[in-house]
Amino acid sequence: MPTTKEVAAARKPGEASAWIADDTTDIPKQINPVHDLWIVGDTAVQALYRKVTAYRLSDGAEVWSVTLPSAVCETPANPTPDGKVVVFRHERPDNERGNRCNQMQMIDLKTGKQGWQKKLDEPGDEDDTLIVYSAISGDVLSAARGQRAVTYRMSDGSRLHKVPSEKKGACFPTGVAGGAARLLVSSDCMVSMDRSKNYGQLREFDPRTGKLLWRYRTKTGWSFGALISMDPVVFTVYNNEDTAKDWRITVLDPKGKHRVTFDARDKGFEHCAGDGGGDDIQPCRGASVDKGLIMLGGQDQVGAYDVETGKFLWGVKSDDLRHLYALRAEDGRSMRIYEAANSREPGRTFLMGPRGAGTETEVVKHPAATAAWEYEMFMGHTAYVDGRLVLTSTHMSGDENKKPVREARMLSFAASP
Repeated sequence: MPTTKEVAAARKPGEASAWIADDTTDIPKQINPVHDLWIVGDTAVQALYRKVTAYRLSDGAEVWSVTLPSAVCETPANPTPDGKVVVFRHERPDNERGNRCNQMQMIDLKTGKQGWQKKLDEPGDEDDTLIVYSAISGDVLSAARGQRAVTYRMSDGSRLHKVPSEKKGACFPTGVAGGAARLLVSSDCMVSMDRSKNYGQLREFDPRTGKLLWRYRTKTGWSFGALISMDPVVFTVYNNEDTAKDWRITVLDPKGKHRVTFDARDKGFEHCAGDGGGDDIQPCRGASVDKGLIMLGGQDQVGAYDVETGKFLWGVKSDDLRHLYALRAEDGRSMRIYEAANSREPGRTFLMGPRGAGTETEVVKHPAATAAWEYEMFMGHTAYVDGRLVLTSTHMSGDENKKPVREARMLSFAASP
């Protein structure tokens, strides 16, 4: 794998400046998840195996790292407004099955300093902590596991309140979502052995008090899928009898009332860009909401829908089956789009509007010197900040013999000065 200095030396006229980050820490020869990507100040921070690392956005240099006693098994999508997060790690240092995900560790992402630590020790079967989902809402941490959810104060880890089940336990919490100071909780309502009679719920709670603010119920026979946006609330739902292919996008108003549901399948879009990743309800990769647009991406296409009406506005397809992702909405109805690398060429970022293909502007060509590593990161985590694109994989194998190139830890591009 080249160094950032070698990448700069190989840069051709018109190509973006780039840095590439390596991490020589040994990780097991298995599929190791690369967790949520956090942008805090002038750093990009992420957890892999037992290590949480911050890289400087300007040049990819490692600013700090924290090595934990066991592997990280869950992270929230967002930190607190002042840059703190709680990572969940395994109970034991081994990689054997049955290793519970029940150790909580607070970390200040600005400095790398560790804060409070405690065990997720709420009542119930401890095996319920094999899989945990978490979210941060302002200064409140929520954790869902085993048909229950609970919240904690971020400052000291003290417990705040439990998220209740409903209908005598038939409607139980399955996922949590945060961001800003909002807490959304998804639930499955298993009222019958017949899946066509079950349904899903989405509830918003006051994170600090636990007061229920509103409740939205899906149609009978449908369940909550994944959250696309917290504000406005936009999410996917799926048909209980065809969970793989039959899905829709739903938009709620500020009071949790139904605004519109629409079907994006007729334009060829797949659920969360065809991501076959984990069961966290946040984020829905390949989908986002910005400036009144619901932006959907995926293999070979990207498009925009109106968030008020669900009306399709415009879209574009790639000619060579590249993954396309909308990074953000620009003035008017335009979008800044990332076109991922393929096995032959590097990717690029460009600005495009309703006029479609052939009208790209502000094209940023990614360097050929990093194309092989960029290709390894397709369908990965992305962040766009101050004109800089940051990419990582979602998994790293730890077995270099099975990869055509040594896996990069992180990769970033910015427009040429």
